[in-house]
Amino acid sequence: MDVLTRLTRVLATGAADPAHPRCAAHLHCPPLAVAVAADTVASVLNQSLDSWDQAPAATAMETQLVAELADLVGYRGESAGGVVTSGGTESNLTALLLARDSALGGEGGRDASRHGVARAAGGARPRIVCGAVAHFSVQRSAALLGLGEDAVVTVDVDAQHRMRPAALRETLARLRAEGDLPVAVVATAGTTDLGGIDPLAAVARVAREFGVWLHVDAAYGGGLLFSRRLRGFLAGLERADSVSMDLHKLGWQPVAAGILLTRERALFAPLSRSVDYLNPTDDEEAGYPSLLGYSLRTTRRADVFKIAVTLRALGTDGLGRLVDACHDLALRTASHVVAAPRLILATAPSLTTVVFRYDAGEHSDAVNARLRRRLLEQGRAVIGRTQIDGRVWLKLTLLNPDTTPDETASLLAEVVAAGDAEAAALKESR
Repeated sequence: MDVLTRLTRVLATGAADPAHPRCAAHLHCPPLAVAVAADTVASVLNQSLDSWDQAPAATAMETQLVAELADLVGYRGESAGGVVTSGGTESNLTALLLARDSALGGEGGRDASRHGVARAAGGARPRIVCGAVAHFSVQRSAALLGLGEDAVVTVDVDAQHRMRPAALRETLARLRAEGDLPVAVVATAGTTDLGGIDPLAAVARVAREFGVWLHVDAAYGGGLLFSRRLRGFLAGLERADSVSMDLHKLGWQPVAAGILLTRERALFAPLSRSVDYLNPTDDEEAGYPSLLGYSLRTTRRADVFKIAVTLRALGTDGLGRLVDACHDLALRTASHVVAAPRLILATAPSLTTVVFRYDAGEHSDAVNARLRRRLLEQGRAVIGRTQIDGRVWLKLTLLNPDTTPDETASLLAEVVAAGDAEAAALKESR
């Protein structure tokens, strides 16, 4: 216990606390106490969901949770599939693997997982199409799937970082004309910086027109489904073939709590495996179902438990109120940016991020980069940084529903003071 206490103090002393109102850099939420308690229970029981006999109750619980979340997305009936993942990166990788094998199997009748991409593609180059500001995991997935990062073709977005459907149609038509094989369109519901949500219904129409799998990366914005007021932003989500969500963002779960959902359970077929010591066929036929064929992982902890406990304790409306609070906080904070001296707002918030910069004229990029480090080094605040159109911008990612507008106004005052100090120091050095 002495070692545990000592190292806990070391870890906590050097930790970035996502519950602190001045810790607002990333999509990293303060977890709910009930979810933390449930996560502890899952750790103590130490279940693994790669076979029924290791986690019978957790297997049934994940099956039920997937059905409930699929219904929330709009996948009606009992045919939807899904799995709890480690997060958006794993969800996107899995979805694109399923899309790749579906497209290549339909094109040449070959199994890409068994025979390899080159043989299955039959000379056509598989392509993935996404918005220009889609998550970097799309390129990483393409590399891991043997397609190569340059198989990803990006489509122009508007000022709010939303994909342009007309540009998507032109891109798909060009790829087809060049003899390439589009295997997936990846739409984004909540870009990392501006929280942009692609026009999902329009994107879905274009994807269907070309017969291409549509995956929606809703790792950030998927939490809007809990909000009665904001869920309309996701209109058209139900038309996707697959959807990823991260409930360790706008779901207030301890890491990890990702979800991948598919319109049809059968779409997971490329991952299907029968292993004698885990899920023999006769066990499955006798009513002992396994989730082995839904995940890229074998050993997999019961992360479903904390999600299930949270949904039962708060309900979708309870989580929706937290989503609304963070969205309202972002809007109020943006108004403070507009009113603050020397701060410039990038655009009105779509979700819960506020992107802005300190105006130091021609030296703005250097000052914004340095002021962020100043706040971090002095222990004053942890704020985010990004780049838009080649310029450095700052970012507040507001995922704490207990943070107040007065607290974010105080944080912005710290940013201005740090900017003033860095601008003065830069001037003196020149």
